[in-house]
Amino acid sequence: MRYFLELSYHGKNYYGWQIQPDVISVQEKITTALSTILREEITIVGAGRTDSGVHASQMYAHFDVDKDLDNNFTYKLNAILPDDIVIYRTIKVADEAHARFDAISRSYEYKIWMGRNPFLLNTTWQLNYKSLNIEAMNTAAKLLYEYEDFECFSKVKTDVHTFNCEVTNAVWKLEGEELTFYISANRFLRNMVRAIVGTLLDIGLGKKSVEDFRMIIESKKRSKAGVSVPAKGLFLTKVEYDYI
Repeated sequence: MRYFLELSYHGKNYYGWQIQPDVISVQEKITTALSTILREEITIVGAGRTDSGVHASQMYAHFDVDKDLDNNFTYKLNAILPDDIVIYRTIKVADEAHARFDAISRSYEYKIWMGRNPFLLNTTWQLNYKSLNIEAMNTAAKLLYEYEDFECFSKVKTDVHTFNCEVTNAVWKLEGEELTFYISANRFLRNMVRAIVGTLLDIGLGKKSVEDFRMIIESKKRSKAGVSVPAKGLFLTKVEYDYI
């Protein structure tokens, strides 16, 4: 039988979602907890990968087990997981359901605090820029709707077969001191959101123009885009399926 987990995590203490040699990952912690409770070796598959230090306010993962889970299973799982990983629901799904391949949309937010706030050091990138041209940043962000190939915002060494993504939302919003970039797409490339944010900030600072942004996308060269902003401001906020 196949089950989905709906979960969230604070990424500060982890080298991303995916299990890697000699480092701590979110996937490893959940796998260990499941295997301990179920007393068998369990493998989980996530809806995607988040890089080291990136957070998730909503993530899904699936696993298989040869028995029905009791009503207290989610509680038992949370009891042995670290406090910075929380399971919200355990959902029985069809045997062919897949957390990664069945996701039809993913949404991210990148949070910038326009100043200093000691309570948000690990969840925002704190900048002293007060004169960002947010209107120009939003004008440039709309260009993302016109393109599919985003190789210019991808890590250079990656094993993907295509750089095509369909961006359905991309907008900056300022609320008080918090500036947030919202972006949704059917899929994302590694480092894509952080590279887009870095490039759009260059436009807000007047280092690049809106037309430069178009030329960067069409160049397909990572070297033309802006820097990758720090991971701590990035959140995976929503993963959507047809059946959940």
